[in-house]
Amino acid sequence: MNIAGLQRSSTLDFPKKLSAVIFAAGCNYRCFYCHNRTILDHPPLLPEAEVSAFLERRAGLIEGVVFSGGEPTLQKDLAWWLNRAKKLGYATKLDTNGSRPDVLSNLLCAGLLDYVAMDYKAPFEKYAPLCLAPPKGVRESIDLLLASGVAFELRTTVVPQLTIRELTGMAEAVPPLPRWALQLYREQPDDRAYLGELAPYRPEEIRAFARALKGIQQNVEARA
Repeated sequence: MNIAGLQRSSTLDFPKKLSAVIFAAGCNYRCFYCHNRTILDHPPLLPEAEVSAFLERRAGLIEGVVFSGGEPTLQKDLAWWLNRAKKLGYATKLDTNGSRPDVLSNLLCAGLLDYVAMDYKAPFEKYAPLCLAPPKGVRESIDLLLASGVAFELRTTVVPQLTIRELTGMAEAVPPLPRWALQLYREQPDDRAYLGELAPYRPEEIRAFARALKGIQQNVEARA
């Protein structure tokens, strides 16, 4: 696996579990607001043996391992790493953009995932301008998760290009979800070229969006 980063301890990335986070390099999307953009194109890599040894040492001390990115489903040996984590006693979580339902299906069928956080980035017609990629596979991945019995959430970073009308359309476009998180967007250097005159939403606005969408998606929440 091309590993671009390792967070050795996190209380935020895996619900109710102390976890380590492994960041896979590379992604098939190019979202302007990506907070991990430095690992998308040929970043320095960590030795796999070093990460493997870390997981062995911390087994029994950390409850879970999160495979994030980048987009981890692009890694050919992701299943091997998930299996290794499970054999060491860890619960496993996958962060994914949902673009590779074939990989997701294989991982779910193999029982390698305990939790999945999948990005639901925008109305499907807005994926191309926001992510520089079509939403191919995203709806199929949502359906796979709904049918799997595995705990999961969808999450949307509410960039200024998304209005409440568009969020409402997103809520209506999918079946009832067990969890949908609206995440606060925080402007980064160089983002202004994509934002123009648009201003990032304030935390109270994200919370108001979540309240407004409760009638469509009961389990929507604001992370702001």
